[in-house]
Amino acid sequence: MSDTISRIETFLVAPRWLLVRVETREGLVGWGEATCEGRSETVRVAVEQLAEVAIGTDPGRIEDLWQVMTKGSFYRGGPILASAVSGIDQALWDILGKRLGVPVHQLLGGAVRDRIRIYGWIGGDEPAGVAEAASAARGAGLSAIKMNATGVLGGLPSTRDLNEAVARAEAAREAMGDDGDIAIDFHGRVSFPAARLLVKALEPVRPMFIEEPVVPENSHLFGDLVAHTHLPIATGERLYSRQEFLPVLAAGVAVVQPDLSHAGGITETRKIASLAEAHGALLAPHCPLGPIALAACLQVGFATPNHVIQEQSLGIHYNRDADLLDLLVDTAPLSAANGHVERWDSPGLGIELDEAAVRLADRTPHGWRGPIWRHLDGSFAEW
Repeated sequence: MSDTISRIETFLVAPRWLLVRVETREGLVGWGEATCEGRSETVRVAVEQLAEVAIGTDPGRIEDLWQVMTKGSFYRGGPILASAVSGIDQALWDILGKRLGVPVHQLLGGAVRDRIRIYGWIGGDEPAGVAEAASAARGAGLSAIKMNATGVLGGLPSTRDLNEAVARAEAAREAMGDDGDIAIDFHGRVSFPAARLLVKALEPVRPMFIEEPVVPENSHLFGDLVAHTHLPIATGERLYSRQEFLPVLAAGVAVVQPDLSHAGGITETRKIASLAEAHGALLAPHCPLGPIALAACLQVGFATPNHVIQEQSLGIHYNRDADLLDLLVDTAPLSAANGHVERWDSPGLGIELDEAAVRLADRTPHGWRGPIWRHLDGSFAEW
């Protein structure tokens, strides 16, 4: 064993990120992101526990350490543990690439594309002003955007509710033009009966995909929705393993969206992508997060044949206190031109963080929480 992991640190950085720094005895440093929106403080503790088994081990034995971290306790799985594993896993790939002097996509088999198409968010949690926001995104060079379908929505929506959702989508479609794309996120906030109504009503708008039309615990309902429409159905930001993706792929979901900060990092996401490819499905990783998560997503995308498009958070409504590129020494690798990010060949994840700025930001750690919504009758509503 020529080198070992000597230290693992975490940083709660605005607007809502949890960054992970892994250092080896020889002084190599890798960065990962273990953000779990609304639960990052809990994940921080999980990372500290995983450090007990990681420190002193060979950082190059990534698969072996992934197995130990995910399966080394009798109770396993779920978003907290998977996010903690994800952050460490990304950092280990970063270290390996730096040690060998190659980008992570080279370690994954080499590039299959020269650039990756990206999309941006518009409209906010309760979508408004989508025509203006879509026009602005188009003017900034994006050829694809995503928006929430609705705000709070009743279990059986009214005709007005449906018409307003369709009108917003139509306005965004008009602004993006026939050569642009819109994706529509149901965010798991729409009941199954409402989802069936809304999916059919949106068909004339021809969205790129419909995302998370039901909550993940109702994944058994995807087969019905897929059979109900010709629109591509997407899901996966709240699924954390190949095993959880298998039934939705078998149901005919067209686009899988694992989050590299939730679904076991680079190691597991590559396996999810291969499983999706065997089912004829496309990969579009979830990533409304920070620069490390995005760099990891792009490294996977450069080397994955069925990757189709990448989410990114520049200007998203959550980034009020800090934005995607703020902590980078050089913003060029993650900067887009004509709606794409060009492949770059710097070692590891290929980005450099301003470590002093990260440490300073962690002195006032964020406590980001998702909103709690309620229906008009006072009952709990999915956000």
